[in-house]
Amino acid sequence: MDTDLMGFSEKPAVWTDREPTLDEEIGALGDEDIFDMANLVESQTGVPGIITITTVMGQHGPRVKYFLKPGRHQPSFSVAVASTPRVVANSLSDQDLKRMASDVIAWVALNHEALAAFWWDGADWTSPDVQTFIAGLRKV
Repeated sequence: MDTDLMGFSEKPAVWTDREPTLDEEIGALGDEDIFDMANLVESQTGVPGIITITTVMGQHGPRVKYFLKPGRHQPSFSVAVASTPRVVANSLSDQDLKRMASDVIAWVALNHEALAAFWWDGADWTSPDVQTFIAGLRKV
């Protein structure tokens, strides 16, 4: 799979058989890799559950991860941050994916420009900048 995503070539690098846990993705980062992340809750997104946003992490394009509940070892699915978002990886049950994917995709579509800016540039933002960014995200 090689998909052009906002000028970035996305190629699965480590996990091709399943969606990695957040703990596995963090563990795969090098000692010099810096990233910022936030676990957003329903009151911030309008989507029940947790949407994790990060700055550049891994060897794939911009994406968010959705979890039914918080935790580094929880199953999840990832949605590409693009003008036409789509699920790019999943470890949730088919039932949970079908129930939640459309809401997460709608939220990403609504916020894709801001999410892409955070992915690419957010590691250089100050804490007040990050808080302003999060407060400016729109709910579905």
